[in-house]
Amino acid sequence: MKRVLVKLLAAYGALLAAFVVLKLPFIIAYAPAGMHSFRALWSGMSMDMCMAGYFTVLPALLLIAGCIMGPHKFLRRIECTYYVFASAIISAVFVLDFGLYAHWGFRLDATPLFYFASSPSSAMASATATETIAGFAAWLLLGCALYALFFAVAVKWPPSLPSGSRGRCARTALALCLTALLFIPIRGGVTVSTMNPSRAYFSPDMRLNHAAMNPVFTLMYSLSHRDRFGEQFRFYDSEEAKAIATRTVPADAAPEKWLSTARPDIYLIIFESCSSHLLPSQGGEPIALRLDSLAREGMLFDNFYASSFRTDRALPAILSGLPGQPTESLMKHVAKVEKLPSIASALAAEGYDCRYYYGGDANFTNMLAYLRASGFGSVVSDKDFPLSERVSKWGAPDGAVFERAMSDARAGGASPRFCVVQTSSSHEPFDVPDGNPRYAAGAPRAFAYADSCIGAFVDSLRALPSWPRTLVAVVPDHYGCYPERPEKIEARHHVPFVLAGGALLPRGRRVGTLASQTDIAATLLSQLGLDYGRFPFSRDLAVPDSIMPGEAMFSEPEEAALLTGHGAAVLGVATAAATGPDSVVSLLKARLQVLYDYIDGL
Repeated sequence: MKRVLVKLLAAYGALLAAFVVLKLPFIIAYAPAGMHSFRALWSGMSMDMCMAGYFTVLPALLLIAGCIMGPHKFLRRIECTYYVFASAIISAVFVLDFGLYAHWGFRLDATPLFYFASSPSSAMASATATETIAGFAAWLLLGCALYALFFAVAVKWPPSLPSGSRGRCARTALALCLTALLFIPIRGGVTVSTMNPSRAYFSPDMRLNHAAMNPVFTLMYSLSHRDRFGEQFRFYDSEEAKAIATRTVPADAAPEKWLSTARPDIYLIIFESCSSHLLPSQGGEPIALRLDSLAREGMLFDNFYASSFRTDRALPAILSGLPGQPTESLMKHVAKVEKLPSIASALAAEGYDCRYYYGGDANFTNMLAYLRASGFGSVVSDKDFPLSERVSKWGAPDGAVFERAMSDARAGGASPRFCVVQTSSSHEPFDVPDGNPRYAAGAPRAFAYADSCIGAFVDSLRALPSWPRTLVAVVPDHYGCYPERPEKIEARHHVPFVLAGGALLPRGRRVGTLASQTDIAATLLSQLGLDYGRFPFSRDLAVPDSIMPGEAMFSEPEEAALLTGHGAAVLGVATAAATGPDSVVSLLKARLQVLYDYIDGL
């Protein structure tokens, strides 16, 4: 009987000790200094106990089999093989989480698995060769160390079970009872609430809360909850949420006319990772000087916000007017994105030639499926460039992509054009074919290069006879990776939105209306006199702010935020704790609930 207890406790204890010790490098590297950092170990203990319980289930079942069959070499082989896989999985998760946190600022979830599954080369493009080798070496060493621990403590050390039949029933009954007791730490205790990420939250400092989390749990939780849109953010009755969230456009709201032609050629440029920190006109550094020049000569929306934090969540916001979701990337769900409205499909119905240009792998994050379903008749990606031009880890650099778009623009055609050019050169690892002496290697040089490509493209458009009927729109996909990540969520998401071109009537105008990427769809379609009723989360920015005040909603895996003229509200995704005026908090909660109900119904 004692041997059964020792065997199971050894397995559970080894796994629990491993999870606790593996948190120490994260705490040292990322958590603020002081004794509070080590409170994270205690605060996250229940989550570690939960994962130790999950990983102990199979050893417990093998123990039951051993009680019934007696000691058997076959069971020992299964046990050793299991610990090899467990060591490999646990070490891979902790190493990947440690490396990604510096760039993402949240613990590991299903996002990198989605990226890797859709395009392994693109998923690895941000990592340098040194980072890749170091990560592999760390995984190998940590995996070996974990297996040595598990083998010594859980396999080799515990005394073997008796081989005789005497006491077999009692041993089996005890093993069954102990295995059943694993349900308690797996569930997270015996209280009403089950284990969830909010259990680790104990401090107003998010880094301390993150340090308490077990990344194996956050990954598993993300994978198991990704399809439950209709169950998330349930703050109100459905009808009450709609009543709070609905905005109606006054019947007499006449939008301003910004274009000189009813059917302009539209070039929408999605500037990778750009933020307001790069434009002098918005108080930033003098890096994106060509975009800054366009902003000064056209229209600059300088109270504008990116909807999310990654490109796969930004594209539906920009092209379909759908706010980014804090808990999921809708691009994973092809059947749902196929039902989204889009600017391209609305323009294609009006005879527009819709084209998309990107230098990377269009299959990355299911992007190609989304673009095709969105109405783009032509999608140019890395495979459409010769190998000699795919010199970047992301594929063809921005210069080559803009040249291809410009070549097609010069060819002309009878139909008006809607062309989207998505840049990638300003993405990590910032390897660009540019030797600009103003900047050292790294982010500033990469942004300056991408900016110069945008400027050269617009200069070439100016030389075309179609320039007087051309509208150019430039918007970042998400907040920038340079400079360092600001602490406040609103500062991270503040980006420029610029309109320019020969068809634009207002010149040198700054617009202070609160807005976000989701408003682009309604604004463009309204200017063309087209209905935008299929875009329920999009607002026409040409309607004066005095008639319909602007607002901006944006999110990350940890937080969702809403800015209005009455203040700002921030909601913790895991805890549902909110800050800000009560009216804005209620509106944010209602908007999130309506958003997830909308997605659930797609």
